[in-house]
Amino acid sequence: MSHEELRELASAYALGALDPGDRQRFEAHLAGCAECQAEVRSFRPVVDALAHTVDSRQPSAQLRARVLSVGSTRPAKGSRAATVLPWFLATAAAIALAALTPYTVQLRNRTRELAAAVRDLSARLADTDRQLVAARVEVSLLAAPDVRRVDLRGQSAAPQAGARAYYSRSRGVYFVASDLPQVPSDKAYQLWFVTPSGPVSASVFRPDDRGRAELIADVPPGMPDPNVLAVTLEPAGGVPAPTGSMYLVGPVN
Repeated sequence: MSHEELRELASAYALGALDPGDRQRFEAHLAGCAECQAEVRSFRPVVDALAHTVDSRQPSAQLRARVLSVGSTRPAKGSRAATVLPWFLATAAAIALAALTPYTVQLRNRTRELAAAVRDLSARLADTDRQLVAARVEVSLLAAPDVRRVDLRGQSAAPQAGARAYYSRSRGVYFVASDLPQVPSDKAYQLWFVTPSGPVSASVFRPDDRGRAELIADVPPGMPDPNVLAVTLEPAGGVPAPTGSMYLVGPVN
């Protein structure tokens, strides 16, 4: 079996639902696969949660009565019932299995739903952590003793656009733009420190669907203080020196 096929068995393994053959194959693979080990660990909270989220199901009274009636019958030695009894027991077991199958499917579906919820929550927590880190950096930058506010105005390529930046030589630049036009996939905006010795790239970025962009960038060591901050449209990935149209410009006072 391939790695992806074995990885699909992680949830069933965590639930103890694999048959002996699949379990043996999965455990042999698991011993040397860090990704599958992490996948199994990720299902532990799901398995714990199932104990509190999946309702206990009891077989119907009719099914219970049929199984008990078969099990309590004692055929006479040598009677035909002694031969037929195993068939009755097998039939009862098949009926019980058929009754439980929908609940097994329900359990597996619930496991997948909970696993997806765990992954979604983990992604949201990671995003929240990133936002908190960015907020701390912004607060630190805005509190810098050498911070300067820079207002950037839209140029002929985007007269409706605007931006504000806070520049600190010691702590970097915090930049927020609005109403920027959307750009094709092979293009991106590039923020520049325009210094007396020439332009220096600060960051490459793309706006969201509303034309808004927000970023924090470091000031390169040894760079002279800029006279101007500017934004141009460049090839995706950025360029060493500006080549495209100017979209935003603002003096650093």
